[in-house]
Amino acid sequence: MALHRFLGIIRARPKLTVSLEFPILRIVPLTLAAVFIKDTMNTNTLSLPFVALRAQPGTETQRAMEIQGLPRDPAEEWAFMLRFVGLDDAKKAAMSRSVETLFRRGTELVVNTYNYLASVPETAAILGWENGVDEAHLEERRRFFTVWLARTLGMDTSAEFAYYLFGAGKIHAGHGPRRTHVPPAYVTASVGLVQATFARFMQDAELPADVVAGAMDGWSRYLSVQINQMELGYRAATELDRGEVPVRITLFGRLRALVGTSERRLRVGKDAPMHEALRKFFAYYPKARAEALERIWHSHEDENSLWMETVEAYVPRGGWRILLNGRDVEYEEGLDVVLHAEDEVAIFPPGR
Repeated sequence: MALHRFLGIIRARPKLTVSLEFPILRIVPLTLAAVFIKDTMNTNTLSLPFVALRAQPGTETQRAMEIQGLPRDPAEEWAFMLRFVGLDDAKKAAMSRSVETLFRRGTELVVNTYNYLASVPETAAILGWENGVDEAHLEERRRFFTVWLARTLGMDTSAEFAYYLFGAGKIHAGHGPRRTHVPPAYVTASVGLVQATFARFMQDAELPADVVAGAMDGWSRYLSVQINQMELGYRAATELDRGEVPVRITLFGRLRALVGTSERRLRVGKDAPMHEALRKFFAYYPKARAEALERIWHSHEDENSLWMETVEAYVPRGGWRILLNGRDVEYEEGLDVVLHAEDEVAIFPPGR
């Protein structure tokens, strides 16, 4: 078969717009009039109009069942931010030169951290220790902190650790067993104090200046991503509680085991649509999102912009059903239906 060489000329108005199924993809439209295809085996030249490629919009039914505005899955956010800060193998190697020094004084770090928090009136009040330290609570806190420190010194970058930190953020928002709410400022400052302690321990050990500099460079990057990850969980938890209208999400089948409960109460604003409640629910339980929802992309073009954007949305996977007070919403208003106080939103897997 003859080979063809494509020659383009830039001219007047028609737009070439391409949209593929990849996140955050934006392609600048080109103004092309035609593409000339020249057959290299002869002298004939054929002029053809260029065809604009566009992502096809979903059906009206699919659009009515869309959930938009979900944050990144914690594992995706974790991987993205680690790349963003440049925590590569070289940075980890530099960090590893300080691990033995830091590990030897790990117990000291854990004990001193909570001694300090108990001594500051504001953090003592947050922990409920205004009238003295609760020893059982202190033991829980130290155990939690020790696990975190061990995984941090192990430079854990796994997806599982991403979910662990996301869960820690939810606990800081008062969603733990003791319902203790720790404002983000104290979490961020506490991580900063840990980082300062790392530097002091290295100085005390008289590590070479280049070792300290390289290690602190890496720890700074790594800990900043951890803070972001915990804030992601904190925001998901506080969003769940925001609003004046209480509704109930009931779960069936494998979602119960995945989430760990058969029911979750949350709040939405007045006259909020159902997709707002589901957005909050699936942001809080990202593993349930992967089970029950399918990510889709469709194009969006603004007449006042030269850009075409791909818009991310989620729809129920095939066979999954969402009911409002016992009625399947897909056959009514979809997820745009307005919720009222004490409405029940039920999520059923296929076959139920």
